[in-house]
Amino acid sequence: MTRAPSNTASGILLVDKPQDLTSHDVVARVRKLVGTRKVGHAGTLDPMATGLLVLGVNSATRLLTWIVGLDKVYTATIRLGAASGTDDAQGELGERADAAMLASATDEAIAAGVAALTGPILQRPSSVSAIKVDGRRAYSLAREGVEVVLEPRPVTIRSFEVLAIRRGEWIDIDVVVECSSGTYIRALARDLGESLGVGGHLSALRRTRIGPFAVEDAAALDEAIPGALLPSAVVATSLFARADLTAAEATDLGNGKRIPIAATAAGPVAAIAPDGRLVGLIEVVDGRAKVLVNFPADEVQE
Repeated sequence: MTRAPSNTASGILLVDKPQDLTSHDVVARVRKLVGTRKVGHAGTLDPMATGLLVLGVNSATRLLTWIVGLDKVYTATIRLGAASGTDDAQGELGERADAAMLASATDEAIAAGVAALTGPILQRPSSVSAIKVDGRRAYSLAREGVEVVLEPRPVTIRSFEVLAIRRGEWIDIDVVVECSSGTYIRALARDLGESLGVGGHLSALRRTRIGPFAVEDAAALDEAIPGALLPSAVVATSLFARADLTAAEATDLGNGKRIPIAATAAGPVAAIAPDGRLVGLIEVVDGRAKVLVNFPADEVQE
């Protein structure tokens, strides 16, 4: 890997995370590649999982707050026949379901179980999630042998599509899931197995989309260099309404002034300077721009 010659570039980087690396591992490697410590991510992936990580570099990390909450799309394989202590293939498996029990999990029963887990649901997060319990991560407590039972949380499963069902020693179900932020796909595997009485866990997971960002447009980790950065302005205008500023307005807004503005969109608006630079995200209150976050004018926005 080649170290980047400059640490002034700013933008959003799409990375296709390989298996067996943590999201923190990816961030650490990108920091070396880009030549700056100011790199953050918009939502982790477990080491077992592959697929899309959205990273922010330098001032573009300020956009991550709005990317974290976007809907996600995953492809996954759910393995029926045993539960797992971590709800995925990396945990210790429980008692195996026998052949008769697996036979009772017919295609029709699986379809009904999937349908019951589609739409707005209450989901109990995995005990090895990153959710904090009394100030500590649930997975840290679980590793110490502490029994962790987290409260169910509302999530929305917008689509839960079965692509294939393969029967043998196990029942493996290939699925595509589109869901709200905060959804645990391994919890879907666990709950589907429980509902069918045979146990279930996740054996493969790949994130293919976050909001408008697709894994097909992501760089491999060893190719994640400044040239792959998406300009902050391009990203912001793909997420929000756009307001084009004059040079004077861009200067005033950058100095924190509440300039008059004609935009009427609800929520954040991307304020763009005449040279195409993202000046900031604003909201319009009584015809004036209220700055939510500004972006430095002297930083290179790739």
